[in-house]
Amino acid sequence: MQRMKLFLAASAMAGLLSVGASAGNADLVKQGEKIFNTKKIGNCLACHAVNGKNINNPGTLGPKLQGLSAWPAEALYAKVYNPYTTNPISAMPPFGLNGVLDDHQIKAVVAYLKTVK
Repeated sequence: MQRMKLFLAASAMAGLLSVGASAGNADLVKQGEKIFNTKKIGNCLACHAVNGKNINNPGTLGPKLQGLSAWPAEALYAKVYNPYTTNPISAMPPFGLNGVLDDHQIKAVVAYLKTVK
């Protein structure tokens, strides 16, 4: 079962390589921003402020997100999917591992996060 989860996560991360700078990517960024800012979906804003973005009443439990445009998409995907792989005491929930967000939703969030300078 663990191998299957790792395989699915690796397959999903490999799909990120196909996300390029196009009109389709602009739509994906918009979807990711909506997920980030919607309390009933991702609710990322409950814990994170974002450098250069106007977010209404962001939380402060998590760090202010900045410089993410320089991160590899695969690393961002892994962090959203299961932050415990790199930080076992993270307060951030594993959105992908727990099934809160599906593969497409995580890719959309990653596309949005890649716009954060």
